Amino acid sequence: MDPEEFRAAAHELVDWIADLRQSVPQLPVQSRVQPGEVAGGLTTTAPEMPEAFGDVLRDLEQVIVPGITQTQHPAYFGWFPSNSSLASVLGDFASSGLGALGITWQSAPALTEVEQVVTEWLRELCGLDPQWAGAIQDTASTGTLVALIAARERASALSEHEGGLQSMDKPLVVYTSPHAHSSVPKAVLLAGYGADNLRYVDVDPVTYAMRPEALREAMTQDIAEGRTPAAVIAAVGTTGTAAMDPVAAIVEVANEFGVWVHVDAAMAGSAMLLPECRHLFEGVDGADSLVWNPHKWLGTILDCSLLYVRDVDHLVNCMSTTPPYLRSAADAEVVQYKDWGIPLGRRFRALKLWFHLRLDGVESLRARLRRDLANAQWLAEQVRAKPQWQVLAPVDLQTVCVRHEPVGISAEDLDAHTLAWVDAINASGAAFVSPSVLDGRWMVRVSIGAEATEHADVAALWELMKEIVKQA
Repeated sequence: MDPEEFRAAAHELVDWIADLRQSVPQLPVQSRVQPGEVAGGLTTTAPEMPEAFGDVLRDLEQVIVPGITQTQHPAYFGWFPSNSSLASVLGDFASSGLGALGITWQSAPALTEVEQVVTEWLRELCGLDPQWAGAIQDTASTGTLVALIAARERASALSEHEGGLQSMDKPLVVYTSPHAHSSVPKAVLLAGYGADNLRYVDVDPVTYAMRPEALREAMTQDIAEGRTPAAVIAAVGTTGTAAMDPVAAIVEVANEFGVWVHVDAAMAGSAMLLPECRHLFEGVDGADSLVWNPHKWLGTILDCSLLYVRDVDHLVNCMSTTPPYLRSAADAEVVQYKDWGIPLGRRFRALKLWFHLRLDGVESLRARLRRDLANAQWLAEQVRAKPQWQVLAPVDLQTVCVRHEPVGISAEDLDAHTLAWVDAINASGAAFVSPSVLDGRWMVRVSIGAEATEHADVAALWELMKEIVKQA
């Protein structure tokens, strides 16, 4: 494809994307394809000769789109807001078009320096201390893994440069909430701590936030039994209920034991842009690392996750490898993001944020976040006021955890009832919500925050929920 062919196809593709976005509210929210259906709609062998762009576009519309759960739909209330603002889509398009090779500053100075600029913009917008320095990772899963590697190396005096964890005479232990994201135990495994050295700390039975006194007890016991506390991961906006672990108190306990504190605010971090929500993040400036995802609630297109650290020198000591072919005369004067994470080659992800912030403006983003917070409070009020409906956890942000509890129903039948009405809502195509388990029983999470979701959409979901339970 030459530039002129690209120009014609790109115009057609952009028109197609714009039309799709306008038509999303008319599509079923949950994909209705069966396993193997998408693959069955495609050819089994790669084409030997070029195909017409129109044929590719037709398959995109007829085969691919039906195989996608529409997370941009105004009636999407599933897992977490997974937005892709069109302003950031333009930035992603520009990044691909530039084709920058992000391995060192020398390979693409703009890639590095725009990333420095936008991570600093967001540090300031979130009210974080200037001590923090940020880099863009692909996801919070990677950010948490990087943080746990840094914690491991601080606790082991940079053992990676000698015998590694195999040379340690005491196991290193990680602590987190039982409601933490699944990426946390995965990172514990990948960073070499081992599953036996992950401790789930007790939480408050009402707020579902980690109990600092339980953290202290767990660390004290591990030391007495010959283990070394290495890291604690504070879940600020847990996956199930959006509970907010008390970072300030956790930092205080961790400091007593010299333990690294990582704050996982993947979804909730966007709320730091709102001054009225910053009390929920009290103490974060005392942590060692922080990850949050603009590609969730804020609306920047996936993948774009911010990892901030306080001790950049330590991170670089953990991550740096510089073969001779990457050396340049500018090395001593510039940031080399290859030494801030796992991959060498990096995409120009900063353009997504740069376009997003410049074209939409921060105030419009704040207004949308406030809209979602208000809609969550409204829904919680409706649920609380309706007999046999329960709000199961505090609604600090945009996630409302609910259950319909008919009088006299057994625990097992209640679980079946909950899953039945969730499945019925999702199968209807009119909305999408996600079930989860809380205190051993199934419940439903309503995660409000799709870019297109307005109050009328939340009200329509509530009416649908009430109607569906009558039939479940």
